[in-house]
Amino acid sequence: MNSAVTYGLFAAWALHDAEELALGPRWLREHLPELRERFPDVPEAVWTVMEGVDEREFAVAVAAMGAVVASAAVAGQRSGGRSGFYQAALTGFGLHGLVHLAQAAAVRGYTPGSVTSPLIVVPFTLWARGRLRRAGVLRPTRARDLVTGLAVAAGATVATHAIARKVTGR
Repeated sequence: MNSAVTYGLFAAWALHDAEELALGPRWLREHLPELRERFPDVPEAVWTVMEGVDEREFAVAVAAMGAVVASAAVAGQRSGGRSGFYQAALTGFGLHGLVHLAQAAAVRGYTPGSVTSPLIVVPFTLWARGRLRRAGVLRPTRARDLVTGLAVAAGATVATHAIARKVTGR
């Protein structure tokens, strides 16, 4: 399998997360009051957690997620793209990009990650999946796989932030 397909996952992720890293915590701090007002049904615990994320914690969480994505890319390269871990990470990455676009639509404006999602995340995912399909190694994707991909991406996000809080002593 072409390394652009497998290691490209990490490269696309790094470009995307550079946007989130540069703008995420500050954007959240500045927009939290209006988000709270606009989405009153979101549990208070979610807002409390979001208030507590600072640049340092966010950077550590991004680094931890980088280790997960890099591991998936390596697994993909070693298996010729056949790795279930790699394919699930690729699917989760693409779905993550769609979530960013949905977030931007919900707030009717910019959210961190919404610029690189349509320019890098979604196109890379579609391209890589197409290459895997043409190589005959892409596993069929069922609705259950999409739900699992989103759940794994969400779980990895929660886990990496938990690691970041531990590392930063927060």
